Order: sequence, then C-alpha cells, then structure tokens
Amino acid sequence: MAFYAAEAPVYTASGAGGVSRHLAGFADRLPRGARVLELGCGGGIDAEYLIGRGFDVDVTDGVAEIAARAATRLGRRVAVLRFDELDVERGYDAVLASASLLHVPRPGLPDILHRIWRALRPGGWHLASYKGGGSEGRDRFGRYFNYLSAADAEAVYRRAGPWGSLDIAEGLGGGYDGVQGPWVRVLTRKAMEDGQ
Repeated sequence: MAFYAAEAPVYTASGAGGVSRHLAGFADRLPRGARVLELGCGGGIDAEYLIGRGFDVDVTDGVAEIAARAATRLGRRVAVLRFDELDVERGYDAVLASASLLHVPRPGLPDILHRIWRALRPGGWHLASYKGGGSEGRDRFGRYFNYLSAADAEAVYRRAGPWGSLDIAEGLGGGYDGVQGPWVRVLTRKAMEDGQ
C-alpha cells in the first residue's frame, strides 16, 4: 500500500490505452442498470467505462491517494475500502476486481472471496484477474503478489462459496512493471439460490 500511495500520480496515469481486456464481455453479461462494486479501481478507467455503460457503480480503492486520483478523473466520490472491510450482503449484481486481489496474501484470500460471494445477489457475476506463476512472492518494486496458478484459483474460489459457474482462463499480459508474463482470469457467477 505504501508503494501505491507514493506512486499514485504515475500509477494512475498508466494504462491509459484502454480498459481491462475482459471488461466489455463482463459488462455484456450484466442486466441494464446493474449495481456494480469495483474493488481496487486504480486510476478509474474501468469504472469510467462501466458508468458510461449506464451501470450504478460503487468505486473503491484501498489506498487513499489512489482513490483521490480516481475521484478526480470520475468527478465523483471514490471510497477508501480495504478488501477485508467489505461487509455487504446481497448488495450487488456484480463485483469487479481487475488486477487487485492479486495482492491479497494467500492465507487471507478465501475470506476475501467469501466476502465477495456474500456481497453478490443470487445470480451475480464476479470478474477478477491475477498475475500467474504458482508461487507467491514480490516483484522488483517490493510489491507482494499471490501469483496464483489456474489450479490455485479454482481451489480457493471453490472454498469461498457455492458458485453457480466458475470459468478460469490463462493467458499472457503485462503490468506496471512492463514485464510480460502469465495471467489468470476468473469469471464466476453466484448460484441463483445462494443458501443464505
């Protein structure tokens, strides 16, 4: 978090080339006017796209300096919210976490994913992307990554709650560090009856 606080001006200006690669397909699955929670909004590019599509978006980031930059871009409030502070039940049609949950230490990830599962309404969608690799560690900036493999992602999501569907795909991509490497995309949907 200290890295992102210090690098907020540069970090929020990066990625200006466009929205996250899986976002348009995700948005196409959502009902008109869907209520969406974005966790870890970064510079606000994805939120801006979703708002432009007519969705009711709650935009959040865990770092105050990043949230302030995103708020300036969006012209609206961006809440400062850490993942472990999410405490909503059946409040959202979708939860987006593009390249953000990858910073959650592996032991804490099941709890965070269960919080996301709880926050979704029955039939709600969740999209997340993770740097892959299969062995947690730090990058050259000292940032922690859980570096999930596809198998790791499947196991941790299945522990988090009864999903109606779970689709995991692997691919290559880059990041703030400019390094190309493996990524894991998770697209899941809460069961229509969630057992609560």
